[in-house]
Order: sequence, then C-alpha cells, then structure tokens
Amino acid sequence: MKDNSRSPELADILAQYGNRYRKKNIITAQQYKVMKRIEICRTAALGGHIEACDHCGHTQNAYNSCRDRHCPKCQTMVKEKWLNDRKSELLPCSYFHNVFTLPHDLNPLIMGNKRILLALLFTAVKETLQVFARDPQWRLEGQLGFISVLHTWNQKLLDHYHLHCIIPAGALSFDRKKWVSARTKYLFKVQSLAKEFQKRYLGKLEKMYRKKQLSLNGRLTEYRDEKQFQELLKGLWDKQWITYAKQPFGGPEQVLEYLGRYTHRVAITNNRIIAIDNDQVRFKYRDRSDDNKEKKLTLSADEFIRRFLLHVLPNGFTKIRYYGFLAHANKKTCIELIRSLIGGTTIHTEKQEENIQEMMLRLTGIDICCCPQCGKGKLVYLEPIVSSDYDDTS
Repeated sequence: MKDNSRSPELADILAQYGNRYRKKNIITAQQYKVMKRIEICRTAALGGHIEACDHCGHTQNAYNSCRDRHCPKCQTMVKEKWLNDRKSELLPCSYFHNVFTLPHDLNPLIMGNKRILLALLFTAVKETLQVFARDPQWRLEGQLGFISVLHTWNQKLLDHYHLHCIIPAGALSFDRKKWVSARTKYLFKVQSLAKEFQKRYLGKLEKMYRKKQLSLNGRLTEYRDEKQFQELLKGLWDKQWITYAKQPFGGPEQVLEYLGRYTHRVAITNNRIIAIDNDQVRFKYRDRSDDNKEKKLTLSADEFIRRFLLHVLPNGFTKIRYYGFLAHANKKTCIELIRSLIGGTTIHTEKQEENIQEMMLRLTGIDICCCPQCGKGKLVYLEPIVSSDYDDTS
C-alpha cells in the first residue's frame, strides 16, 4: 500500500501495480528498465550513503537517484544544469516559438517505429524551417538557428507527437556578414509551413516504406498491403496538418524562463497525481478545448501505466536537438559573431559555476547540508549504503 504520510507519486503506482501489469502485458526491454528505475529511485535498492550532523550527531540516509529521463524526480537538477549551459548562448533579440504536430492517424505506425519516425519528425521540421529561411519571399535569405524539443503526450497522457522549436528572430546571411532581422509579429506563415512540413514528412515516409525500412509487425500488419498503406497516405495528404505559432518572446530572459518549463518535462509530474486507490489513479489535467481549465481524470491503474509507457523513448534517442547556427559544431563561433552583428550594449549572462548545494539553495531556499534536527550543524558523509542486487540490464 502507498505511504499515506505523503502525496502519491508515479513510483508508488509502478511499485504497487507494475508487476501485475508486466505479467498481463507485453512490454519492451526499455519500458521494463524505465519502470524499474522509477520504482526504486531514491530507495535503498540503488544505494547511497549515511550522513551525520557535525554538531548534534543526527544521522540520516541519502539514497541515490535513478537519473532516468522519464523519472519526474530526476529532472530538476538536469534541467537546471542544462539551462545554465544555455545562458551563455542567448542572443540579444526576440525569439519565436513554433510547434509542429503529427496527425494522430500516424500514431500506430510511430509506436512500431519510434526511433525512425520521430527522427524523421526532427528532419522534416529542420528542412522546412531552413528552406523557408532561404526563400527570398520571407526576406531573410540566410541560415536560422533553433532548438527543437520533442513532446509525445497530451494532458491526458495519450500519444500526441509534436515538436517545439525556439527560434531567434533572424537569420545569419550565408556569407556571414549580416544579421537579417525577422518580422516582429511572425517568422513565417503557419499555413505555408504546415504544407511544406506535410510534403517533406510524407515524402520521406513513403520512401522508407518503399525501401522496407519500416517495421510492420503485430498490429501494423495491415500496412504490408500496398493498397492499405496508400490509403493511409491519401488520408494524410488530405488532412490539414497543424503548425502553431505562439506569441513571440520579448527577449532572452523570457526564452530562458520558457525553456525551464518545457525542455525537461516528463509525461506526468508527481504534483499532478491526486490519489491511488481501488486499482484506480486520479490525476489533474488541463483541458485545452475548454479554456485550459483544470480538470480531474480517473483511470484504472493498468490504463494509467499503459498510457505512461506510450512515452518511453528508445534508448539513446535525443529529444533536444540544435540546428543551424546553434548546432554544436557552429555555435561557438556563430554566437559571438551574431552578437557583434546585432550590436547594442546587451550584457550577456554567463554560466554560473555552482555545486548541488548552491543550486538547491538558489532554487528552493533550502540548504540541503544544514542539519534538519538542530539547524546548526552541517551534514557530512559518514559511510556508504551498499545497493541491492538490482540488475539494470535484465
């Protein structure tokens, strides 16, 4: 049973119902690993150490984290370190935020081909944005730089594949001698972007099918029939694809605030889980179709786990990618060049050099090294806690 002394967490759901779910359902090796890691995160199973107060002698256990990117407990520190690295890369200009969404008709095919079809999403969006930046009608004629972040869920935990792109409002000319500022209200027309995105994604998808690069096992066997695959494609060509442009950011500080909310999100955070009882899970969600109102949804434990596992990414799959002048190979020289081309007297924020204690103090106001018993002493390392025989490779 869950611990009633604290709020319910994702780990409680997996610990309580995970074994039953695994016995009743076929899951991938990666899904199994993610479930087990979250279940034992910050428990004795992963080991840790005992720390003691140097003033009153109080001792307490400090357990290791699982560090899995799907774990809601493990993203705060990773996010803060990532944001700290991005501070020195911000440009003194406004930023745009575009979202590219895949039609739900593709969901079954994506579930059987996550690595290849989600990578295709990144590629199609990258090509779409860069070809628009080269087109004279948009008055840029240069190279964009942008960060793309993959999200795979909606508020009800169902599969909803979309890419968030954070784009500085301008382009670096191909001869690298000019910074060409974009329009103030929008970067490109979203309807035009959507058509180009659709064309590039479906064109590449059909080529992959022809070259037999797609896995069509299990429930996807119907697509082995050429006629049925063509019917799927026809429906996708006839559908209006969605590209959404949010309000432009006012400047670098707003970009950093946004990135902090979205880049390291997981499918569901612990603060959204309300209750676990009678084989059911109740959680909060925002209803986008009803003025973003907060509502509650109750699912069976098995259905909740099934939905959560929809969002387990393939091992090693990169969900945050950098393109154009922000690509890793380019940004070291391009960022300083663009700053000089833009001009002005903007003071650029430098990375903060801080340890975990300093970071937690800044974020929460809590000194994690201060003894919770006496409030005077400092907690110091005493001895290790040996982990259990949990095998992460099984």
